[in-house]
Amino acid sequence: MTTTYDPFHPKYFDEADLRDELVRVYDLCHGCRLCFKFCTSFPTMFAAIDQHDDQDAAKLTHNEQDQVVEECFNCKLCYVNCPYTPDQHEWNLDFPRLMLRADQVLYRDAKHKIGTRLANQALGRTDLVGKASTAVAPLANKAIGTPGSTSRKVMEKVTGIASQRLLPPYAKTRFSTWWKKRSALRFERKQGSVILFPTCLVEYQSPQVGKDLVRVLERNDVECSMPEGQVCCGAPWLHSGDVESFRRHGRKNVELLAGAIREATARGEVPAVVVPQPTCGYVLKFDYRDYIGGPDAELVAEHTADAGEYLMTLHRTEGTQLDMNFTGAVPETVTYHAPCHLRAQNIGLKSRDLIKLTGAKITVVAECSGIDGTWGYRAEHYDASRQVARKMVAAIDKAGNDVVAGDCHLANGGILQETGQQPLHPVSLLARAYDIPED
Repeated sequence: MTTTYDPFHPKYFDEADLRDELVRVYDLCHGCRLCFKFCTSFPTMFAAIDQHDDQDAAKLTHNEQDQVVEECFNCKLCYVNCPYTPDQHEWNLDFPRLMLRADQVLYRDAKHKIGTRLANQALGRTDLVGKASTAVAPLANKAIGTPGSTSRKVMEKVTGIASQRLLPPYAKTRFSTWWKKRSALRFERKQGSVILFPTCLVEYQSPQVGKDLVRVLERNDVECSMPEGQVCCGAPWLHSGDVESFRRHGRKNVELLAGAIREATARGEVPAVVVPQPTCGYVLKFDYRDYIGGPDAELVAEHTADAGEYLMTLHRTEGTQLDMNFTGAVPETVTYHAPCHLRAQNIGLKSRDLIKLTGAKITVVAECSGIDGTWGYRAEHYDASRQVARKMVAAIDKAGNDVVAGDCHLANGGILQETGQQPLHPVSLLARAYDIPED
């Protein structure tokens, strides 16, 4: 048995070794039970072990072990909650990364179901699908726009994406197209230098968030640049177990971003790679380090910041300041949904703090949306995903505020489906507070 979360370790992809490690961790989790509330993986694990009189985790079958893996959607909140994590306890327990290891071993050993493999391909090729769909956006949106429609049922059979899941529409104009056409600004007193990593969600589906981010940054005298050639961060591949596809995407981004950081540093600037989507930000900060490694990945991780994180740093750092002149529309009350993959970064609730600056009264909802990357998009997880989202929905309904805000475009889609309210990204809320018009 090898306790390792290093994908370069010689035993990492050894299934027999993995099975022994699953026994060790399941036994520890069964004895603790602190994380019973985060997802169904833990109750499923506990029930499977409890059925044996001696409660021996080693008696679980491979199918019972794999069911726990299948139900984990890698929200990472159990890691945040766990008292036995690496560098904190000798048990060296990182449940989310162990689940990723298991998925990767099962993928490499071709033990995923055919439907799962089809969904992996459909959900992983975000750039291919995004380019095709934005080129024919009205037709694409008509095909995907009505949950439960005939076209969506056919789509479910072909791709494994749940026919009832509300999918975000594609934009007619991609963010990068808008970016190339805009006029660059000159700053009398430049406060910062930002390298944009807009993410595929902003590029193809929510360019308004990218536009608002740029305009808010420029309003605060921050110069923006965006290296050409960026691709999807690769999270859908990683979460499905396809490490090699993830690394192909990751290496492209790491090379581009590290080069841009070095060029900016050579000019005497202190650049930050700013990411407006939390899952992608987590990938740049942590997963590229783990699965790609090397000086470039370390450099990118050290310079990456979430959008709210960067703006609050600008506000709180001596020598820089955030424009506090809010002449636009400011909602009286805001429900802020804190996405799982942002909470997992352990940076605090920076977007909540950012919204507070406008004068709005904030209610924080820190419950999972049940989407978590692409897990909640899959047909086999759809019902379970909506069960997970119930606590979130109840908290949003109880707050009853004027506006719902959230950083994660995918979670925001889940909120729209469950509550009928369309959340705003915090930088969009800030842009409207600045009286910057929406396109």
